[in-house]
Amino acid sequence: MSTFLPEAKLDLTRDVKALIELAATDETLDQLLRRALDWLARIARYEVATIFLLENATLVARVSRGPLVNEKLKSHTLPLSQFPMLREAIETRRAKAFTEQDHQHGDAMDGVLNLPAGHACMVVPLFAGEKNYGLLTLDCAQCETYPAQVVELVEVYGHILSIAIQGAEQRILLQRLHRQDHEHAKLLEAELSGESADVFRLSESPAVQDLARRARQVAETQTPVLIMGETGTGKERLARAIHLWSSRADHPFVTLNCAAIPAGLLESELFGHVKGAFTGANRDRSGRFLMANGGTLLLDEIGELPLELQAKLLRALQEQTFEPVGSDRTVKADVRILAATHVDLPTAVVDKRFREDLFYRLSVFPLTLPPLRQRLEDIPRLCASILEEQERRTGRRQMRVDQEGILHLQKYRWPGNIRELANTLERACILSRNNVLTAADIDLPAPRPTALFSPARPNGSNFASGPNRTLDEVQRQHIQSVLETCAGRIYGKNGAAERLGLKPSTLQSRMKRLHLSRH
Repeated sequence: MSTFLPEAKLDLTRDVKALIELAATDETLDQLLRRALDWLARIARYEVATIFLLENATLVARVSRGPLVNEKLKSHTLPLSQFPMLREAIETRRAKAFTEQDHQHGDAMDGVLNLPAGHACMVVPLFAGEKNYGLLTLDCAQCETYPAQVVELVEVYGHILSIAIQGAEQRILLQRLHRQDHEHAKLLEAELSGESADVFRLSESPAVQDLARRARQVAETQTPVLIMGETGTGKERLARAIHLWSSRADHPFVTLNCAAIPAGLLESELFGHVKGAFTGANRDRSGRFLMANGGTLLLDEIGELPLELQAKLLRALQEQTFEPVGSDRTVKADVRILAATHVDLPTAVVDKRFREDLFYRLSVFPLTLPPLRQRLEDIPRLCASILEEQERRTGRRQMRVDQEGILHLQKYRWPGNIRELANTLERACILSRNNVLTAADIDLPAPRPTALFSPARPNGSNFASGPNRTLDEVQRQHIQSVLETCAGRIYGKNGAAERLGLKPSTLQSRMKRLHLSRH
């Protein structure tokens, strides 16, 4: 065996596998190259092994190993125009062992390494596909030429190393793109959550200030939060603010509206499914729980969640585990749950429409948002925030409401709360030709029945007269009255859903439960 071969038995297959596996890890490119040179010593002896990467027709030393490595070598560069033999090795993509005669035309390491004339030297091109990465050089103090057997082995090793470099570069590029996407998502999330947080943090309403204080306190924990309030009061805004104030702010904020998705698809939306789980399941799909892993999941309209799913949600809350639809594999996800509803959950528990154990699990820390009519002092700031959010949609920039317009808005009771205010301002922006909205620009709807969460009337009665009325009876009478006023129309402007401050799908679901028809 040649003196250039180590005594240990060669195992090129092992080294190739190790290189490929290393390229797929999170190690840096320099770490990969250093380990590759260490393993190279099992194939060929050297005093110095250096990897030069090609940058604009110049070879730049990137990594060196061996007992003779010095500071000069670490910053060594080789312009290809001055070293035709190196350029030839790159162009032909063939390894070459330099002879003593080759050294007479100049040595790439002159002035850098203190090696005898005629010392052993080898250059190995590094390439993969159409790309040339550079050269691998080996220098040994022995005054003889590397034998062909060693050159062939190192050439194969160099090609495998090049493939590993290509894989590492692709991985690094993908990681960079992923970080950019993550930073972009964080920027968008911070933009949304920041506006939401400011609405509560800078509120002039004592009730909202107290709510924000309590929300900030619970945000620092992992405790589930139940956010309650009338439709349109900003429950999702508060959830985003809690997420922003928490230690999970850098992770996903995912929402799921339990009332907006058919009951048959809700389990798949929550927990995902595997290919073939049901008709149309053509591939594996992650659910909202897995999407929110490490972050926060808001379950909006939790009161509309079907009973059969409530038990599975309870398990996911308690154990942080679940099974995708059609799979027996248990998946673990670290998710902080926030729930929001305008439904009276205690009554739903009594009516057996909501599990008692799930209610107590969710309501460890309840927060109730006051309706807009109880925080009219916040209308100026809400107007400014809403108009800024609507800029892209309306194309109207730097819109504002003057003092007369603010006073006009504060005289209205806002049964649809912040959502109704946003709709009113958007309509005014579209119709107005000026950047300043006045009272004349703001078309407020005629008074209409108050939403179900309205305070009790002064005489203590509610929507239905008579003592000991159940909540279902009150709701049935009120919805029936609104349907009659709207001639049975549910959808559209001034339809029953809009008048009640409900989504049409939510109203239809409630009508079905209460055995109500349109006429």
